[in-house]
Amino acid sequence: MTDSVILDVWCELQCPDCNSALDDVRALRARYGDRLDIRLRHFPLEKHKHAFAAAQAAEEAVEQGQGWPYVEAVLARTAELGKRGEAVLVDVARELGLDAEEFDTALIDGRHILIVDADQAEGKAIGVTGTPTYVIDGQRLDGGKSQEGLRARIEEIADRLLAE
Repeated sequence: MTDSVILDVWCELQCPDCNSALDDVRALRARYGDRLDIRLRHFPLEKHKHAFAAAQAAEEAVEQGQGWPYVEAVLARTAELGKRGEAVLVDVARELGLDAEEFDTALIDGRHILIVDADQAEGKAIGVTGTPTYVIDGQRLDGGKSQEGLRARIEEIADRLLAE
C-alpha cells in the first residue's frame, strides 16, 4: 500500500480558473489529508503581467510557512492583482501576518526566480500549456478548458494508487 500520492497543481496566481479550481483542491485535501501531497507548481502565463511576481511571492510565503493560505488569498483577488499589481502581493502578506517587508525585498532581489523558472521549464517539458493543470501518477489533466470531471478523475487515480 502506498502511504501517499503526489498531486502537482500547475497554477498561475492571476488566473481566475485557478481560483475556481481551489474548491477541488480543498475537497481533495479534506478527503485525503496527508495521504495526498498537493504540491503547488508555478506556471505564470505571459498574458498576465503580474503572474511571475505572484509566483515569487508565493514562494516567499512558503518560506514563511503560509504557502497555501497565501496562494488562496491571492487567487481570491485576481482582478485586483491585474489592476494594482505587486502592491496586492504585499498587502496579502501583511493581512496574513507575514513579514511584508521581506516580501518586498524578495520581489526586488529575485531570490525565488530560479524556483519559478524551474517549474515553468518542467511544465513546458511535460506539455503544460495552461492553468490549472494537474499531474498525478504521470497523467496530465488539463483544467484550463474545463474542470468538469477532473476531481473525480484525480480521486479515481489516487484511490487506485493508495490501494496498491
